[in-house]
Amino acid sequence: KELTYFIAFLEGIITFISPCILPMLPLYISYFANGENNKRKTIINALGFILGFTFVFVLLGAFAGVLGGLLQRYETIVNIVTGGIVVILGLNFTGIVKIGFLNNSKKLPMTIRNIHFATSIMFGMIFAIGYTPCVGAFLGSALMMASQQGTMPEGILMLVIYSAGLGIPFFISALLIDRLKETFQVIKSHYRIINLVSGVFLIVLGILMMTGTFGYFLGMLSM
Repeated sequence: KELTYFIAFLEGIITFISPCILPMLPLYISYFANGENNKRKTIINALGFILGFTFVFVLLGAFAGVLGGLLQRYETIVNIVTGGIVVILGLNFTGIVKIGFLNNSKKLPMTIRNIHFATSIMFGMIFAIGYTPCVGAFLGSALMMASQQGTMPEGILMLVIYSAGLGIPFFISALLIDRLKETFQVIKSHYRIINLVSGVFLIVLGILMMTGTFGYFLGMLSM
């Protein structure tokens, strides 16, 4: 089970370096700073933003866990459906299949003035809702794994860990944005490879979930 949570954490990190988020990061950081050269304020606002999207994702995880628990008697069907969804998300991520609504996101309003902790939380919640289609591949995979856990607490924990994988790089970037510019450029120049590897990862994960061998595979790795 620990490996399942590790995969959710890894999916959060991959979401962060995806073309949806990484190119926009300097804009987010400048938004948190609100035009001031105040590192403390930037960090506090970044934390508010992380709490905002974590709250929304955790609600989705709770729902997925409850739904999975209600459908436990149909475990085989749930495995096939959830695994199939993850495979489709992986195919979309590689570009083999194009699913329109997964490749678009609502533009987020960046016009709020006098940014502080509370408004940053609100912005994080707007981000979670508006960018769900864009980050949908790995968020969707985390939710499918949450539904297979079968309980609300485990579904919540799964999405807390996914949010940590997304939030920790955000927080580090707020601390070290000037020092990380070159690293971000290297990542952006290899997006095609990153997308292919990430898509294959999702496809393999989905097949394991469909066949009901996901738990067995994780057990083998932990031996």
